[in-house]
Amino acid sequence: MFNLVVWAMFALVAAAGRTQPATTQLSGGAAVEKVSPWKSLQEADRVIKLPGQPAVSFKQYAGYVNVNQTHGRALFYWFFEATKNPQKKPLLLWLNGGPGCSSIGYGEAEELGPFFTQKGKPELKFNNNSWNKGANLLFVESPIGVGFSYTNTSSDIKQLGDTVTAQDSYNFLVNWFRRFPQYKSHEFFLAGESYAGHYVPQLAEVIFDRNKKVSKDAYINLKGFMIGNALLDDEMDQTGMIDYAWDHAVISDHLYHEIKIKCNFSSEHPSDGCTKALNKYFDVYKIVDMYSLYSPTCVNSNFSSTTTRKLPQIQGVAPRPISNTDGWHKRPSGYDPCLSDYTEIYMNRPDVQKALHANITRIPYPWTHCSNNISFWRDAPASILPTISKLIAGGLRIWVYSGDTDGRIPVTATRLTLKKLGLKINQDWSPWYTDKKQVGGWTVEYEGLMFVTVRGAGHQVPSFKPRQALQLLVHFLANKKLPSAPF
Repeated sequence: MFNLVVWAMFALVAAAGRTQPATTQLSGGAAVEKVSPWKSLQEADRVIKLPGQPAVSFKQYAGYVNVNQTHGRALFYWFFEATKNPQKKPLLLWLNGGPGCSSIGYGEAEELGPFFTQKGKPELKFNNNSWNKGANLLFVESPIGVGFSYTNTSSDIKQLGDTVTAQDSYNFLVNWFRRFPQYKSHEFFLAGESYAGHYVPQLAEVIFDRNKKVSKDAYINLKGFMIGNALLDDEMDQTGMIDYAWDHAVISDHLYHEIKIKCNFSSEHPSDGCTKALNKYFDVYKIVDMYSLYSPTCVNSNFSSTTTRKLPQIQGVAPRPISNTDGWHKRPSGYDPCLSDYTEIYMNRPDVQKALHANITRIPYPWTHCSNNISFWRDAPASILPTISKLIAGGLRIWVYSGDTDGRIPVTATRLTLKKLGLKINQDWSPWYTDKKQVGGWTVEYEGLMFVTVRGAGHQVPSFKPRQALQLLVHFLANKKLPSAPF
Protein backbone atom coordinates (compact mmCIF):
# COMPACT_ATOMS: atom_id res chain seq x y z
CA MET A 1 0.00 0.00 0.00
CA PHE A 2 2.72 2.48 0.94
CA ASN A 3 6.16 2.25 2.40
CA LEU A 4 6.85 3.61 5.85
CA VAL A 5 9.90 1.44 6.34
CA VAL A 6 12.05 3.85 4.31
CA TRP A 7 12.03 6.38 7.07
CA ALA A 8 11.17 4.19 10.04
CA MET A 9 14.73 3.92 11.32
CA PHE A 10 15.22 7.62 11.97
CA ALA A 11 11.68 8.92 12.50
CA LEU A 12 11.58 8.70 16.27
CA VAL A 13 15.13 9.93 16.61
CA ALA A 14 14.27 13.05 14.63
CA ALA A 15 11.09 13.66 16.58
CA ALA A 16 12.69 13.05 19.93
CA GLY A 17 15.72 15.16 19.16
CA ARG A 18 13.73 18.39 18.84
CA THR A 19 10.48 18.13 20.72
CA GLN A 20 10.28 14.93 22.70
CA PRO A 21 11.20 14.51 26.37
CA ALA A 22 12.13 11.21 27.90
CA THR A 23 9.36 8.60 27.98
CA THR A 24 8.27 5.72 30.12
CA GLN A 25 6.15 2.78 29.05
CA LEU A 26 2.57 2.07 30.05
CA SER A 27 0.81 -1.25 29.53
CA GLY A 28 -0.31 -1.63 25.92
CA GLY A 29 2.72 0.23 24.59
CA ALA A 30 1.53 3.75 25.34
CA ALA A 31 4.33 6.23 25.76
CA VAL A 32 3.95 8.65 28.67
CA GLU A 33 6.35 11.52 28.96
CA LYS A 34 8.23 12.02 32.21
CA VAL A 35 7.85 15.33 33.93
CA SER A 36 10.42 17.60 32.28
CA PRO A 37 11.19 21.31 32.19
CA TRP A 38 8.01 22.06 30.30
CA LYS A 39 8.92 25.59 29.41
CA SER A 40 11.82 24.46 27.24
CA LEU A 41 9.62 21.83 25.60
CA GLN A 42 6.99 24.41 24.80
CA GLU A 43 9.57 26.82 23.47
CA ALA A 44 10.85 24.12 21.10
CA ASP A 45 7.34 23.87 19.65
CA ARG A 46 6.74 27.61 19.50
CA VAL A 47 5.74 28.84 16.04
CA ILE A 48 7.22 32.31 15.74
CA LYS A 49 5.62 33.23 12.43
CA LEU A 50 4.37 31.32 9.42
CA PRO A 51 5.21 32.38 5.87
CA GLY A 52 2.72 35.05 4.86
CA GLN A 53 1.10 35.14 8.29
CA PRO A 54 -0.59 38.34 9.50
CA ALA A 55 0.67 39.74 12.80
CA VAL A 56 -1.17 38.46 15.89
CA SER A 57 -0.74 38.97 19.62
CA PHE A 58 -1.47 35.41 20.76
CA LYS A 59 1.05 32.57 20.87
CA GLN A 60 0.93 29.42 18.77
CA TYR A 61 2.71 26.08 19.00
CA ALA A 62 3.03 23.04 16.73
CA GLY A 63 4.88 19.75 16.76
CA TYR A 64 4.68 16.07 17.57
CA VAL A 65 3.55 14.12 20.61
CA ASN A 66 4.40 10.42 20.91
CA VAL A 67 1.40 8.19 21.58
CA ASN A 68 3.05 4.77 21.35
CA GLN A 69 6.77 4.49 21.93
CA THR A 70 7.02 0.80 21.00
CA HIS A 71 5.54 1.28 17.53
CA GLY A 72 6.85 4.80 16.99
CA ARG A 73 3.48 6.48 16.61
CA ALA A 74 3.30 10.26 16.88
CA LEU A 75 0.44 12.70 16.28
CA PHE A 76 0.96 16.19 14.91
CA TYR A 77 -0.76 19.10 16.66
CA TRP A 78 -1.23 22.84 16.20
CA PHE A 79 -2.25 24.91 19.22
CA PHE A 80 -3.38 28.52 19.50
CA GLU A 81 -3.74 30.42 22.73
CA ALA A 82 -6.93 32.42 23.11
CA THR A 83 -6.80 35.91 21.66
CA LYS A 84 -7.39 37.42 25.10
CA ASN A 85 -6.86 36.16 28.65
CA PRO A 86 -5.79 32.61 27.72
CA GLN A 87 -5.14 31.87 31.38
CA LYS A 88 -8.88 32.28 32.04
CA LYS A 89 -10.31 30.57 28.96
CA PRO A 90 -11.22 26.89 28.56
CA LEU A 91 -9.32 24.53 26.28
CA LEU A 92 -11.06 23.07 23.22
CA LEU A 93 -9.82 20.19 21.06
CA TRP A 94 -11.27 20.15 17.53
CA LEU A 95 -11.42 16.96 15.44
CA ASN A 96 -12.45 16.46 11.83
CA GLY A 97 -13.64 13.10 10.60
CA GLY A 98 -13.37 11.15 7.38
CA PRO A 99 -12.22 8.85 8.83
CA GLY A 100 -8.77 9.86 7.73
CA CYS A 101 -9.19 13.62 7.20
CA SER A 102 -7.07 16.37 8.69
CA SER A 103 -8.35 18.62 11.45
CA ILE A 104 -5.71 21.13 10.41
CA GLY A 105 -6.58 21.08 6.72
CA TYR A 106 -10.30 21.52 7.29
CA GLY A 107 -10.77 22.77 10.85
CA GLU A 108 -7.85 25.17 11.17
CA ALA A 109 -7.24 26.39 7.62
CA GLU A 110 -10.80 26.53 6.28
CA GLU A 111 -13.34 26.57 9.11
CA LEU A 112 -12.60 27.89 12.56
CA GLY A 113 -8.87 28.46 13.02
CA PRO A 114 -7.11 31.84 13.08
CA PHE A 115 -5.45 31.53 9.67
CA PHE A 116 -7.08 30.79 6.32
CA THR A 117 -5.36 30.14 3.00
CA GLN A 118 -6.24 32.27 -0.04
CA LYS A 119 -6.66 31.89 -3.78
CA GLY A 120 -3.52 32.73 -5.75
CA LYS A 121 -1.73 34.28 -2.77
CA PRO A 122 1.14 33.02 -0.64
CA GLU A 123 -0.21 34.99 2.33
CA LEU A 124 -2.62 33.80 5.00
CA LYS A 125 -5.59 35.88 6.09
CA PHE A 126 -6.83 36.25 9.65
CA ASN A 127 -10.22 34.72 10.44
CA ASN A 128 -12.19 37.32 12.39
CA ASN A 129 -14.47 34.57 13.68
CA SER A 130 -11.72 32.24 14.85
CA TRP A 131 -12.75 30.00 17.72
CA ASN A 132 -9.69 31.02 19.71
CA LYS A 133 -11.68 34.14 20.51
CA GLY A 134 -13.66 31.91 22.85
CA ALA A 135 -11.17 29.25 23.89
CA ASN A 136 -7.59 28.06 23.75
CA LEU A 137 -7.78 26.05 20.55
CA LEU A 138 -6.05 22.73 19.86
CA PHE A 139 -6.03 20.77 16.58
CA VAL A 140 -4.57 17.29 16.14
CA GLU A 141 -4.19 15.20 12.99
CA SER A 142 -5.61 11.83 13.96
CA PRO A 143 -5.25 8.91 13.45
CA ILE A 144 -1.68 8.17 12.39
CA GLY A 145 -1.29 8.33 8.62
CA VAL A 146 -3.37 11.52 8.45
CA GLY A 147 -1.59 14.72 7.47
CA PHE A 148 1.80 14.90 9.17
CA SER A 149 1.04 12.26 11.84
CA TYR A 150 3.05 9.08 11.37
CA THR A 151 3.99 5.62 12.54
CA ASN A 152 7.25 3.72 12.22
CA THR A 153 5.35 0.42 12.08
CA SER A 154 3.68 -0.06 8.71
CA SER A 155 1.31 -2.71 10.00
CA ASP A 156 -0.29 -0.12 12.31
CA ILE A 157 -2.21 1.28 9.35
CA LYS A 158 -4.07 -2.02 8.95
CA GLN A 159 -5.07 -1.97 12.61
CA LEU A 160 -6.76 1.42 12.47
CA GLY A 161 -10.32 1.84 13.62
CA ASP A 162 -12.41 3.68 16.17
CA THR A 163 -10.81 1.94 19.17
CA VAL A 164 -7.18 2.62 18.22
CA THR A 165 -8.02 6.20 17.25
CA ALA A 166 -9.66 6.92 20.61
CA GLN A 167 -6.81 5.33 22.58
CA ASP A 168 -4.09 7.16 20.65
CA SER A 169 -5.97 10.45 21.04
CA TYR A 170 -6.22 9.85 24.78
CA ASN A 171 -2.49 9.13 25.03
CA PHE A 172 -1.87 12.29 23.04
CA LEU A 173 -3.86 14.37 25.52
CA VAL A 174 -2.16 12.90 28.59
CA ASN A 175 1.24 13.68 27.10
CA TRP A 176 0.23 17.05 25.71
CA PHE A 177 -0.95 18.18 29.14
CA ARG A 178 2.43 17.18 30.54
CA ARG A 179 4.03 19.45 27.99
CA PHE A 180 1.50 22.23 28.70
CA PRO A 181 0.70 21.77 32.40
CA GLN A 182 -0.61 25.33 32.77
CA TYR A 183 -3.78 24.15 30.98
CA LYS A 184 -4.46 21.08 33.11
CA SER A 185 -6.74 22.95 35.50
CA HIS A 186 -8.73 24.58 32.69
CA GLU A 187 -12.14 23.28 31.72
CA PHE A 188 -11.62 20.96 28.76
CA PHE A 189 -14.06 20.41 25.89
CA LEU A 190 -14.13 18.38 22.69
CA ALA A 191 -15.73 19.39 19.41
CA GLY A 192 -15.84 18.10 15.86
CA GLU A 193 -17.93 17.32 12.82
CA SER A 194 -18.88 14.53 10.43
CA TYR A 195 -17.12 11.25 11.38
CA ALA A 196 -16.04 13.02 14.55
CA GLY A 197 -19.56 11.98 15.57
CA HIS A 198 -17.66 8.77 16.34
CA TYR A 199 -14.30 10.25 17.36
CA VAL A 200 -15.55 12.81 19.86
CA PRO A 201 -17.98 10.70 21.96
CA GLN A 202 -15.59 7.75 21.92
CA LEU A 203 -12.67 9.88 23.12
CA ALA A 204 -14.95 11.46 25.73
CA GLU A 205 -15.87 7.98 26.93
CA VAL A 206 -12.21 6.93 27.25
CA ILE A 207 -11.45 10.08 29.27
CA PHE A 208 -14.59 9.61 31.37
CA ASP A 209 -13.70 6.00 32.21
CA ARG A 210 -9.99 6.58 32.76
CA ASN A 211 -10.60 9.59 35.00
CA LYS A 212 -12.11 7.19 37.54
CA LYS A 213 -8.85 5.27 37.81
CA VAL A 214 -5.90 7.52 37.01
CA SER A 215 -3.70 9.56 39.28
CA LYS A 216 -4.08 13.31 39.59
CA ASP A 217 -1.22 13.73 37.13
CA ALA A 218 -3.18 12.05 34.30
CA TYR A 219 -6.66 13.38 35.19
CA ILE A 220 -8.30 15.41 32.40
CA ASN A 221 -10.85 18.06 33.38
CA LEU A 222 -13.41 17.09 30.73
CA LYS A 223 -16.69 19.01 30.95
CA GLY A 224 -18.45 18.18 27.70
CA PHE A 225 -18.47 18.03 23.92
CA MET A 226 -20.17 19.46 20.86
CA ILE A 227 -20.58 17.69 17.48
CA GLY A 228 -21.91 18.99 14.18
CA ASN A 229 -23.47 17.25 11.17
CA ALA A 230 -22.28 14.14 12.89
CA LEU A 231 -22.38 10.50 11.82
CA LEU A 232 -24.14 8.89 14.78
CA ASP A 233 -26.41 6.04 13.74
CA ASP A 234 -26.13 4.10 10.47
CA GLU A 235 -29.79 3.35 9.97
CA MET A 236 -31.07 6.83 10.74
CA ASP A 237 -28.22 8.61 8.93
CA GLN A 238 -28.92 6.73 5.71
CA THR A 239 -32.68 7.01 5.98
CA GLY A 240 -32.33 10.73 6.63
CA MET A 241 -30.07 11.23 3.60
CA ILE A 242 -32.68 9.82 1.23
CA ASP A 243 -35.60 11.61 2.87
CA TYR A 244 -33.69 14.90 2.78
CA ALA A 245 -32.75 14.50 -0.90
CA TRP A 246 -36.38 13.88 -1.88
CA ASP A 247 -37.73 16.67 0.32
CA HIS A 248 -35.20 19.15 -1.14
CA ALA A 249 -35.97 18.27 -4.77
CA VAL A 250 -32.66 16.50 -5.39
CA ILE A 251 -34.17 13.16 -6.48
CA SER A 252 -37.39 12.17 -8.24
CA ASP A 253 -40.42 10.56 -6.68
CA HIS A 254 -39.69 7.42 -8.68
CA LEU A 255 -36.10 7.08 -7.42
CA TYR A 256 -37.16 7.88 -3.86
CA HIS A 257 -39.71 5.06 -3.86
CA GLU A 258 -37.26 2.71 -5.58
CA ILE A 259 -34.70 3.24 -2.80
CA LYS A 260 -37.36 2.86 -0.12
CA ILE A 261 -38.46 -0.46 -1.61
CA LYS A 262 -35.04 -1.95 -2.41
CA CYS A 263 -32.85 -0.70 0.49
CA ASN A 264 -32.89 -1.94 4.07
CA PHE A 265 -30.67 0.46 5.98
CA SER A 266 -30.69 -1.71 9.09
CA SER A 267 -28.73 -4.32 7.12
CA GLU A 268 -24.96 -4.25 6.60
CA HIS A 269 -25.18 -5.83 3.16
CA PRO A 270 -27.20 -4.01 0.50
CA SER A 271 -28.87 -5.92 -2.30
CA ASP A 272 -27.78 -5.41 -5.90
CA GLY A 273 -31.02 -3.54 -6.50
CA CYS A 274 -30.29 -1.20 -3.60
CA THR A 275 -26.75 -0.51 -4.84
CA LYS A 276 -28.01 0.34 -8.33
CA ALA A 277 -30.64 2.67 -6.89
CA LEU A 278 -28.09 4.39 -4.66
CA ASN A 279 -25.75 4.91 -7.60
CA LYS A 280 -28.57 6.77 -9.35
CA TYR A 281 -29.02 8.84 -6.19
CA PHE A 282 -25.33 9.77 -6.10
CA ASP A 283 -25.32 10.66 -9.80
CA VAL A 284 -27.13 13.88 -8.85
CA TYR A 285 -24.32 14.82 -6.47
CA LYS A 286 -21.86 14.78 -9.37
CA ILE A 287 -23.39 18.06 -10.51
CA VAL A 288 -24.40 19.70 -7.21
CA ASP A 289 -22.49 19.90 -3.92
CA MET A 290 -23.70 17.21 -1.56
CA TYR A 291 -22.17 19.04 1.40
CA SER A 292 -23.94 22.30 0.66
CA LEU A 293 -26.87 22.04 -1.73
CA TYR A 294 -27.00 25.68 -2.76
CA SER A 295 -23.29 26.46 -3.08
CA PRO A 296 -21.33 26.44 -6.34
CA THR A 297 -18.89 23.67 -7.19
CA CYS A 298 -15.22 24.30 -7.96
CA VAL A 299 -14.75 24.62 -11.73
CA ASN A 300 -11.76 26.98 -12.04
CA SER A 301 -8.93 25.12 -10.36
CA ASN A 302 -5.47 23.81 -11.18
CA PHE A 303 -6.57 20.65 -9.38
CA SER A 304 -9.18 18.26 -10.67
CA SER A 305 -12.69 19.47 -9.96
CA THR A 306 -14.09 18.82 -6.50
CA THR A 307 -17.01 17.15 -8.21
CA THR A 308 -14.62 14.30 -9.10
CA ARG A 309 -12.04 14.47 -6.30
CA LYS A 310 -12.78 11.64 -3.93
CA LEU A 311 -12.19 10.65 -0.36
CA PRO A 312 -10.17 7.44 -0.05
CA GLN A 313 -12.42 4.38 -0.27
CA ILE A 314 -12.18 2.86 3.19
CA GLN A 315 -13.57 -0.60 3.81
CA GLY A 316 -15.36 -1.29 7.07
CA VAL A 317 -16.56 2.21 7.88
CA ALA A 318 -20.18 3.09 8.55
CA PRO A 319 -22.75 3.65 7.14
CA ARG A 320 -22.21 0.42 5.25
CA PRO A 321 -24.79 0.22 2.42
CA ILE A 322 -24.18 3.80 1.29
CA SER A 323 -20.42 3.70 1.94
CA ASN A 324 -20.14 0.87 -0.59
CA THR A 325 -21.28 3.19 -3.38
CA ASP A 326 -18.74 5.33 -5.20
CA GLY A 327 -20.52 8.64 -4.71
CA TRP A 328 -20.23 8.52 -0.92
CA HIS A 329 -16.52 9.28 -1.17
CA LYS A 330 -16.74 12.76 -2.71
CA ARG A 331 -14.68 15.30 -0.74
CA PRO A 332 -16.31 18.27 0.99
CA SER A 333 -15.72 21.87 0.00
CA GLY A 334 -16.36 25.10 1.82
CA TYR A 335 -17.99 28.41 0.97
CA ASP A 336 -15.20 28.93 -1.55
CA PRO A 337 -15.42 25.52 -3.24
CA CYS A 338 -11.77 25.68 -4.34
CA LEU A 339 -10.37 26.58 -0.92
CA SER A 340 -9.04 23.09 -0.26
CA ASP A 341 -6.83 23.40 -3.32
CA TYR A 342 -5.11 26.49 -1.88
CA THR A 343 -4.61 24.74 1.46
CA GLU A 344 -2.87 21.75 -0.09
CA ILE A 345 -0.48 24.03 -1.96
CA TYR A 346 0.34 25.96 1.21
CA MET A 347 0.78 22.96 3.52
CA ASN A 348 3.20 21.26 1.10
CA ARG A 349 5.56 24.24 1.03
CA PRO A 350 8.91 23.34 2.69
CA ASP A 351 9.13 26.74 4.42
CA VAL A 352 5.65 26.25 5.91
CA GLN A 353 6.49 22.76 7.16
CA LYS A 354 9.72 24.05 8.70
CA ALA A 355 7.90 26.84 10.52
CA LEU A 356 5.37 24.32 11.86
CA HIS A 357 8.06 21.80 12.90
CA ALA A 358 6.17 19.38 10.66
CA ASN A 359 7.25 16.51 8.42
CA ILE A 360 10.49 16.09 10.33
CA THR A 361 10.65 12.44 9.22
CA ARG A 362 10.24 13.31 5.53
CA ILE A 363 7.17 11.17 4.93
CA PRO A 364 7.22 9.75 1.38
CA TYR A 365 3.91 11.24 0.26
CA PRO A 366 2.49 14.77 0.04
CA TRP A 367 0.27 16.31 2.70
CA THR A 368 -3.39 15.94 1.73
CA HIS A 369 -6.68 16.78 3.40
CA CYS A 370 -7.68 13.12 3.57
CA SER A 371 -5.21 10.26 3.76
CA ASN A 372 -4.78 8.05 0.71
CA ASN A 373 -2.88 5.58 2.91
CA ILE A 374 -5.85 4.43 4.98
CA SER A 375 -7.89 1.87 3.05
CA PHE A 376 -9.27 -0.31 5.86
CA TRP A 377 -11.09 0.55 9.08
CA ARG A 378 -11.09 -2.20 11.68
CA ASP A 379 -14.05 -1.24 13.85
CA ALA A 380 -16.93 1.21 13.55
CA PRO A 381 -20.06 0.60 15.61
CA ALA A 382 -23.36 0.93 13.78
CA SER A 383 -24.57 3.40 16.41
CA ILE A 384 -22.88 5.80 18.81
CA LEU A 385 -26.13 6.36 20.71
CA PRO A 386 -25.27 3.95 23.58
CA THR A 387 -22.08 5.94 24.20
CA ILE A 388 -23.96 9.24 24.14
CA SER A 389 -26.60 7.86 26.55
CA LYS A 390 -23.83 6.79 28.93
CA LEU A 391 -22.17 10.22 28.85
CA ILE A 392 -25.49 12.03 29.33
CA ALA A 393 -26.01 9.92 32.44
CA GLY A 394 -22.45 10.79 33.48
CA GLY A 395 -23.33 14.48 33.54
CA LEU A 396 -21.30 15.75 30.57
CA ARG A 397 -22.53 18.79 28.66
CA ILE A 398 -23.53 17.64 25.17
CA TRP A 399 -24.63 19.80 22.24
CA VAL A 400 -25.41 18.50 18.76
CA TYR A 401 -25.70 20.99 15.91
CA SER A 402 -26.64 20.70 12.27
CA GLY A 403 -26.23 22.94 9.24
CA ASP A 404 -29.51 22.58 7.39
CA THR A 405 -28.24 22.67 3.77
CA ASP A 406 -25.97 19.63 4.17
CA GLY A 407 -27.00 16.58 2.14
CA ARG A 408 -24.20 14.32 3.43
CA ILE A 409 -25.33 14.01 7.06
CA PRO A 410 -28.45 16.15 6.88
CA VAL A 411 -30.51 17.72 9.61
CA THR A 412 -33.23 15.16 8.80
CA ALA A 413 -30.89 12.31 9.75
CA THR A 414 -29.80 14.00 12.98
CA ARG A 415 -33.42 14.64 14.02
CA LEU A 416 -34.31 10.99 13.41
CA THR A 417 -31.23 9.89 15.34
CA LEU A 418 -31.90 12.08 18.37
CA LYS A 419 -35.50 10.91 18.47
CA LYS A 420 -34.14 7.36 18.73
CA LEU A 421 -32.39 8.34 21.99
CA GLY A 422 -35.82 8.66 23.62
CA LEU A 423 -34.92 11.71 25.70
CA LYS A 424 -37.53 13.90 27.33
CA ILE A 425 -38.00 17.25 25.55
CA ASN A 426 -37.88 20.21 27.92
CA GLN A 427 -38.36 22.87 25.23
CA ASP A 428 -39.29 22.02 21.65
CA TRP A 429 -38.32 23.74 18.38
CA SER A 430 -37.56 27.29 19.45
CA PRO A 431 -35.89 29.91 17.23
CA TRP A 432 -32.56 31.43 18.19
CA TYR A 433 -31.26 34.78 16.97
CA THR A 434 -28.06 36.38 15.78
CA ASP A 435 -26.91 39.88 16.68
CA LYS A 436 -28.56 41.27 13.54
CA LYS A 437 -32.03 40.26 14.71
CA GLN A 438 -32.09 37.37 12.28
CA VAL A 439 -33.12 33.81 13.00
CA GLY A 440 -29.94 31.75 13.24
CA GLY A 441 -31.78 28.44 13.42
CA TRP A 442 -33.82 26.43 15.88
CA THR A 443 -33.14 24.57 19.11
CA VAL A 444 -34.60 21.56 20.86
CA GLU A 445 -33.66 21.28 24.51
CA TYR A 446 -33.67 17.63 25.55
CA GLU A 447 -33.11 16.32 29.05
CA GLY A 448 -29.29 16.17 29.02
CA LEU A 449 -28.67 17.32 25.44
CA MET A 450 -29.09 20.48 23.35
CA PHE A 451 -29.84 20.25 19.63
CA VAL A 452 -29.20 23.33 17.45
CA THR A 453 -29.83 23.89 13.75
CA VAL A 454 -27.84 26.52 11.86
CA ARG A 455 -29.92 28.07 9.11
CA GLY A 456 -28.26 28.17 5.69
CA ALA A 457 -25.10 26.27 6.71
CA GLY A 458 -23.68 23.26 4.93
CA HIS A 459 -21.71 20.32 6.29
CA GLN A 460 -18.87 22.48 7.62
CA VAL A 461 -20.94 24.95 9.62
CA PRO A 462 -18.10 27.39 10.52
CA SER A 463 -17.20 27.75 6.82
CA PHE A 464 -20.69 28.80 5.80
CA LYS A 465 -21.91 30.67 8.87
CA PRO A 466 -18.77 31.79 10.74
CA ARG A 467 -20.43 34.39 12.97
CA GLN A 468 -23.21 32.05 14.00
CA ALA A 469 -20.72 29.23 14.60
CA LEU A 470 -18.67 31.41 16.96
CA GLN A 471 -21.87 32.47 18.73
CA LEU A 472 -22.77 28.80 19.10
CA LEU A 473 -19.34 28.00 20.57
CA VAL A 474 -19.43 30.83 23.10
CA HIS A 475 -22.87 29.82 24.38
CA PHE A 476 -21.90 26.16 24.55
CA LEU A 477 -18.76 26.90 26.57
CA ALA A 478 -20.71 29.14 28.94
CA ASN A 479 -23.54 26.59 29.17
CA LYS A 480 -26.03 29.26 28.18
CA LYS A 481 -29.00 28.96 25.86
CA LEU A 482 -28.81 30.80 22.56
CA PRO A 483 -30.85 34.04 22.43
CA SER A 484 -34.53 33.19 22.03
CA ALA A 485 -35.56 36.74 20.99
CA PRO A 486 -34.15 39.39 18.63
CA PHE A 487 -31.49 41.65 20.16
